[in-house]
Amino acid sequence: MPHFFIERPIFAWVIALFIVLTGLLSIPRLPVAQYPEVAPPGIIISVSYPGASPEVMNTSVVSLIEREIASVDNLLYFESSSDTTGMASITVTFKPGTDIKLAQMDLQNKIKIVESRLPQSVRQNGINVEAANSGFLMMVGLKSPNGDYQEADLSDYFARNVTDELRRVPGVGKVQLFGGEKALRIWLDPMKLHSYGLSVTDVLSAISQQNVIVSPGRTGDEPATSSQEVTYPITVKGQLSSVEEFRNITIKSQISAARVTLADVARVESGLQSYAFGIRENGVPATAAAIQLSPGANAISTASGIRARLTELSGVLPEGMTFTVPFDTAPFVKLSILKVVETFVEAMVLVFFVMLLFLHKIRCTLIPAIVAPVALLGTFTVMLLSGYSINILTMFGMILAIGIIVDDAIVVVENVERLMEDKKMSPQDATREAMREITPAIIGITLVLTAVFIPMAFASGSVGIIYRQFSISMAISILLSAFLALTLTPALCATLLKPHGIHQGKSSVFSAWFNAHFHRLTSFYATGLGFVLKRTGRMMMIYAALCLALFAGLSTLPSSFLPDEDQGYFMSSIQLPSDATMQRTLKVVDTFEEEIAHRQAVESNIMILGFGFSGSGQNSAMAFTTLKDWKQRKGTTAQEEADHIQSQMANVPDAVTMSLLPPAISDMGTSSGFTYYLQDRGGKGYQALKKAADELIVQANHNPHLADVYIDGLGEGTSLSLHVDREKAEAMGVSFDEINQTISVAAGSNYVNDYTNNGRVQQVIVQADAPYRMQPEQLLALSVKNRLGQMLPLSTFVTLSWNVAPQQLIRYQGYPAIRITGSSAQGKSSGTAMAAMDNLAEHLPPGFAGEWAGSSLQEKESASQLPGLIVISVLVVFMVLAALYESWSIPFAVMLVVPLGLLGAVLAVSVTNMTNDVFFKVGLITLIGLSAKNAILIIEFARQLMKEGKSLIDATLTAAKLRLRPILMTSLAFTLGVVPLMLASGASDSTQHAIGTGVFGGMISGTLLAIFFVPVFFVTITRFTGMRKYRLGNSRNG
Repeated sequence: MPHFFIERPIFAWVIALFIVLTGLLSIPRLPVAQYPEVAPPGIIISVSYPGASPEVMNTSVVSLIEREIASVDNLLYFESSSDTTGMASITVTFKPGTDIKLAQMDLQNKIKIVESRLPQSVRQNGINVEAANSGFLMMVGLKSPNGDYQEADLSDYFARNVTDELRRVPGVGKVQLFGGEKALRIWLDPMKLHSYGLSVTDVLSAISQQNVIVSPGRTGDEPATSSQEVTYPITVKGQLSSVEEFRNITIKSQISAARVTLADVARVESGLQSYAFGIRENGVPATAAAIQLSPGANAISTASGIRARLTELSGVLPEGMTFTVPFDTAPFVKLSILKVVETFVEAMVLVFFVMLLFLHKIRCTLIPAIVAPVALLGTFTVMLLSGYSINILTMFGMILAIGIIVDDAIVVVENVERLMEDKKMSPQDATREAMREITPAIIGITLVLTAVFIPMAFASGSVGIIYRQFSISMAISILLSAFLALTLTPALCATLLKPHGIHQGKSSVFSAWFNAHFHRLTSFYATGLGFVLKRTGRMMMIYAALCLALFAGLSTLPSSFLPDEDQGYFMSSIQLPSDATMQRTLKVVDTFEEEIAHRQAVESNIMILGFGFSGSGQNSAMAFTTLKDWKQRKGTTAQEEADHIQSQMANVPDAVTMSLLPPAISDMGTSSGFTYYLQDRGGKGYQALKKAADELIVQANHNPHLADVYIDGLGEGTSLSLHVDREKAEAMGVSFDEINQTISVAAGSNYVNDYTNNGRVQQVIVQADAPYRMQPEQLLALSVKNRLGQMLPLSTFVTLSWNVAPQQLIRYQGYPAIRITGSSAQGKSSGTAMAAMDNLAEHLPPGFAGEWAGSSLQEKESASQLPGLIVISVLVVFMVLAALYESWSIPFAVMLVVPLGLLGAVLAVSVTNMTNDVFFKVGLITLIGLSAKNAILIIEFARQLMKEGKSLIDATLTAAKLRLRPILMTSLAFTLGVVPLMLASGASDSTQHAIGTGVFGGMISGTLLAIFFVPVFFVTITRFTGMRKYRLGNSRNG
């Protein structure tokens, strides 16, 4: 093939231009994302049961739903949470690659099976099943800068006119509005009800009967009389539509007494559907909604779509309202990709500088400079056809591929230059001879480098997606590079290069100086290699010691899943005692906001009262603090800002504030650190589970490998228990249903039915007015009506007592559980911390067990797959080499070099206090192929020289000397190509360091040690196989 293109260079140019054209057309069509769809897809089931306790919610709702969803296909795990707000959520996580739409339909069908067994209030409020990632993409706020609108007005406008618009933006999975729309609120006065002889049930019945939807039909409808010639629709206003109409609802009417209306016993107003949340944007009251991505959606395009939709909606906003985006994770994603692209360009420049340094001719340097972009552009085309995106992983693959791509072209150019100089050949003849010599090596190197990535494509779980994205992009680049090395590169060499002796001037002076020094280096190398080849036995002993050092270093290297990144924001969870009201929480929030206002690095802060990732309630608040751009922070990191706020808030009494960074991949949880579930599998009960968790927490916080370990959720709190003497109540003519409804409506609330408010159907909610549900005694003073129409206070047959009960109940995989969150101690890795937790869990009492979730679960899976991946990669490369050289011995000589590259990677990561994370593992796999590449260059040429009649030692020395220049040139080009990754700063710098550091160290050791050890391996293996053949021959002759 190379000879065809040497004769027809235009043909080669046409192919290259076609690749360039398709690549340029593909780039704008490729989606851009920080990561591909790495996180397992999830679906959130939301249930509302106003007034229900966590225990009631758990037993009568959550457990029933969980029994059904446990049999859903492709289920990975599920977790649920029920709290005192009457809300429960079940997060169902599926295996990566699951069709989330089919999974959602399957879940909805499962819920339909059990829906008839759920309480009526739950069915009435509806069960939401939404496919959405756990983390927030952004928050959209609506505020009134001049105070023209109240929070209720802002919230209602958002619910009416904005929420559905945002839901329709492609990529949006869930829009969670904190505040909710308006509702018709009926605030009952129990004292007036008692004075009129009315019960709560009387009020509910009157509203249900007088606020109804009527469908009266029409006159003259078929079948009609023969004389009927016209037909008219009949309208009856059954559903009320104003506050005044509800006030006039008749509750009681008698001939001998005045009519009692709803206004006589209640305060009726247009209020909010829920008062559970409060929003403060930079200290100013507002309303806001959190946007969650649908599984697999692109963060950048979705965020852009949301901002575009807000721009459209701003044109019709009432005067005095304005949209804000106080929190947005998309800018970090964009900046991360831009930083990686910058690194990509820097790597290209450094690689071409190395080529110019070694080749010291513009024409020689120009050839790899032309070939490399062609191969990279071709990679974009294949990525588009494969459904991939431009993300950190694919870009990393291409950055590492730059050095490999130019390798093939460098080997060709360097060999052609050597033949033109040594044998005074013309460019065309030198190219033909060079391609005859090195085509097998190029094919061998390509097969090896491609084969090493094959096992990565079969890795499972989220880590498998990471491996595939990286390996496929790199393998495509390598294959295109080899194709171009056999087509375009020889054509360019034959047409662009000039015979030696034509060039004059300063370049030849530099060339002479460089070559003289390089020849001197080569002579020193040859002398040293000759010395080493006489002592192969000692060198193999040194090699064995290096292998032992590798295994020792690899086994002690701390592990983690992904490096934590400064993503430009942090989150703070504020927790007060369980009996704290929102007013108490607000005072702590004021202190937090004052502290935030003094931080120079802070750009904005949005606070949600009543909300928390750990659980919602009046005693909770959650802050999302966005920092200024990295360049404006003067070196201050997000972790430092979070630590400062947490330390300052530690002095606030009755409040626990935890400031955390987001996870490396936003779809894998809500914060950094680990997530561990302690399960009650033996039915021991909540108190026993809590005791075991407390003991585990104490032990964990005394462990040197762990830090900030705590129970993630709402703790226990004081609870008021009402005890109904059912026999006494029944004897006095009061049903339990009457008692239950009275208490539920007064202390909780009751969604009666709907009404039309300015064209939108909204809820009618009944509840006791605030002054009558503040104290326990007021509940006992509530009256119920018996069958004789007599009004009896609840204190007649109801008593109360105080007790301590959980404010939140959590279940994991169907078992009662407690969620534990923590992080690794300073200087320790997440893998070390997780191992410490596993060790502590081994001493749990019988009946309890622990399981990992989120990114922690993926980290465990990642760690378990590494040994197998390395073994399989080595095995695949060995088989490729065996097939290529038709030998079982030669591959051994090549593969023995692999530990030398891995050793440098382990040393580099250890010295820089980094961890064995997914990117380090990717680097190790890459180094297997790169280490084998250098060995192939020497061994392939040595075998050719032996076939030509040279002795083993002479052939090895000659091959090593002649291949030293291309080995050093290609290795230095690759090594400098990853330097920008090592030195990256700003967005995604931790990720770039993670992959660059190990590969850099591996290439240094793999090159410097390989140029001495590869000849030793080749000589040793060849001698061993030669002696074995000799002995076998003698035994057969004998």
